Amino acid sequence: MELTFPEKPFHSHGGAHVPHRKNTAQMESAVMPPPAQVMIPMQQHLGAPCVPTVKVGDLVQVGQKIADSTAFVSAPIHASVSGKVSAVKQVMLSGGQYVDALVIDSDGEMTVSPEVKPPEVNTKEDFIQAVRESGLVGLGGAGFPAHVKLNVPEDKNIDTLIINAAECEPYITADHREAIENSWAVLSGVYAVKEMLGIDRMIIAVENNKPDVIETLNKIAYDDKRDPENHVRVLPLQASYPQGAEKVLIKSCTDREVPMGKLPADVGCVVMNITSVAFLADYLKTGMPLVKKRVTIDGSAVQYPKNVIVPIGTPIEEVIRFCGGYKVPPKKILMGGPMMGIAITDDSLPIIKQNNGIICLDEKEARSLEPTACIRCGRCVSGCPMRLVPTMLEKYAEKKMVEELQEYSIMDCMECGTCAYNCPAGRPLVQAIRLGKALIRNAGGKK
Repeated sequence: MELTFPEKPFHSHGGAHVPHRKNTAQMESAVMPPPAQVMIPMQQHLGAPCVPTVKVGDLVQVGQKIADSTAFVSAPIHASVSGKVSAVKQVMLSGGQYVDALVIDSDGEMTVSPEVKPPEVNTKEDFIQAVRESGLVGLGGAGFPAHVKLNVPEDKNIDTLIINAAECEPYITADHREAIENSWAVLSGVYAVKEMLGIDRMIIAVENNKPDVIETLNKIAYDDKRDPENHVRVLPLQASYPQGAEKVLIKSCTDREVPMGKLPADVGCVVMNITSVAFLADYLKTGMPLVKKRVTIDGSAVQYPKNVIVPIGTPIEEVIRFCGGYKVPPKKILMGGPMMGIAITDDSLPIIKQNNGIICLDEKEARSLEPTACIRCGRCVSGCPMRLVPTMLEKYAEKKMVEELQEYSIMDCMECGTCAYNCPAGRPLVQAIRLGKALIRNAGGKK
């Protein structure tokens, strides 16, 4: 059957209408000067952590590989500044895990490593290896190594590439600015993936609360010189959270449902973040690996919210200082958006690859509801995009009932927070589900 482009999005289940608060959407990204010191954790992706390939006292340059792993699900790490490795120390990441981190004292020169040169790509294997060497991971927040996602098994028939520009989290506008400021790279990256994977249909999915992004990307998609084969189209989506979640996006763009326990490739799709494909185009052209990140800095406790391009490993406190500092003491600092972000206790933590936002909230905005008894209204169930029953997952997690958690498919929860947002009783549903997942993993019973 011949593939066609959808004229409008298909209906997806559940969700929530959260306030957008896209305060920085019209602000051009600011480039922050390199800090005096960066701290680069060895775990900046899903999968196995990296091991340093340099030691204390070594001189390093921008783009030089400083850590790697032999594991398949992993991605190398590169120096974001030039200077001297001054220490290897342990740092606690936002998820609570301790990992080693390389500390580099910048020499202020930002000298580029001679290792940085455009890769030679002639085959699909060359392409996958180049993606791995770039250090690219999912830049929308998930941090899944890109070369693993793009290394599609031969038995999977991929016919659709979906570019995720939905950016449905409140406050976050980093992808918005990527589309506006670097649109040429978006199309170039899309075509690179198309040619190497042999995909004929590319859909750029954007929520309809971003009319300037839709207009900019439509100019690309309908330009016969830039898209001569007419294989790229922009699909405006309803502005509803979590529209940017991978499985929700696939349903909205193709009307295909990814079965529980399956992957997008099982329904013929590959989903990539818009900043990821744009970075890929830049890397293929210049050979500069992933060493910097655009991050939205916003929230009621920030003096001057803005999008900032910073070297990976820059301390959060220095990025906040670049934005004028705190106008009031922050009650809560989130790494990520208010729906799926993780609260951190220390703003000396570094910016890492999958960071797309730092949200600092004052006492009023950070105040949480005091949980009360469940009133059995069903809003968590009707809102769950994965059609789960969060109340039962909370109950079984509290009682440590592993078999029941598996029966109710807890591992299919994507922790989007829709259930907790919709809950009038203020139940800590996501926290309970995370504890339930930990029980499954500790029992060796991941389903």
